Amino acid sequence: MKRRVDLLRNKLYQKGIDGLLVMKPENRKYLSGFSGTAGSLVVTQEQLFLLTDFRYIEQAEHECKQWQVIEIRTSTFDSLKNYLPDWKISRLGYEEDFLTHKQFLELSEKVPDGSLIPAAGTVEDLRMIKSQEEIARMINSARMADEAFAHILSFLKPGCTEVEISLEMEYFMRKRGAKRIPFDIIVASGVRGAMPHGVASDKLLQAGDLVTMDFGCEFNDYCSDITRTVCLGAPTEMQEHIYRIVLEAHDAGINLIRQGVKASDVDQAARSVVERYHFGENFRHSTGHGVGLIVHESPVISSKDGTILQAGMVITVEPGIYLPGWGGVRIEDMVLIEENGARLLTHTPRDYLMVL
Repeated sequence: MKRRVDLLRNKLYQKGIDGLLVMKPENRKYLSGFSGTAGSLVVTQEQLFLLTDFRYIEQAEHECKQWQVIEIRTSTFDSLKNYLPDWKISRLGYEEDFLTHKQFLELSEKVPDGSLIPAAGTVEDLRMIKSQEEIARMINSARMADEAFAHILSFLKPGCTEVEISLEMEYFMRKRGAKRIPFDIIVASGVRGAMPHGVASDKLLQAGDLVTMDFGCEFNDYCSDITRTVCLGAPTEMQEHIYRIVLEAHDAGINLIRQGVKASDVDQAARSVVERYHFGENFRHSTGHGVGLIVHESPVISSKDGTILQAGMVITVEPGIYLPGWGGVRIEDMVLIEENGARLLTHTPRDYLMVL
């Protein structure tokens, strides 16, 4: 934690910010280790403050021994009004992409005019580069997702529902220590596969269906995210064709990943394959995203993100083709960028359309 705070302080110094108000739960956890659900941080060059209410005082003092814990009796912003002069903060950075308009107006009323400095992304930039400990946790989280996929294969039969598949996967991961499921598990079969975010429904799986499953877990605070598409019975020529295109796009993106490459270039590598087969209009989401304390974080693997990939980043590559009235295919893996290349963290077979 100390290294993270030191890096943050250096960033604040470069931006001319005296202190940073941190309210995003994932940023709060990253900097302090505080796991409570209510609280804010203020980071200055000299001091570390954690503001929370009476419910979490003991917990905060136990988890955050390097932080001065302050009990909030009214609101965070009232406390800031009282403490900012003593903390010698004249330029307060805040997360403008997190505060609601109402919160911003309230905060503005409590601090001197001109003292609020937009600072969204300051902590997120640090979170993009994972430490060895973070990487080890993510490897374990990815392994659990791989194991969940292997487990669910025997349950994928005509007549069961998408929800039953989703619940079985969640139960499997939770039983093995997953803290939570960080997003609604997607199980989209048959024509529902045309919905990129087709959350599991009561639809019955049928013979001949393609079944797309997008799932993961949070294990030791870090998330995993993987997608596989399988076929219930012998696939049609069209199903095989679409799967091969998506796999080719997936591999094109993966093969480009290394230090120094732009996120947008990875997106283009995958997208150009789909476009070459004239399915560009059927692949309209980004190619991937960063993963860490939350399942979707920076960078975004899209045409609009020029982030230069660096060692320690963990990203996904997840091209898909979605055909309304027919179905869809998506393949997703987690990739760790290393000093001399990249390494897959998810290892479930993907090199062929799995037939069940």
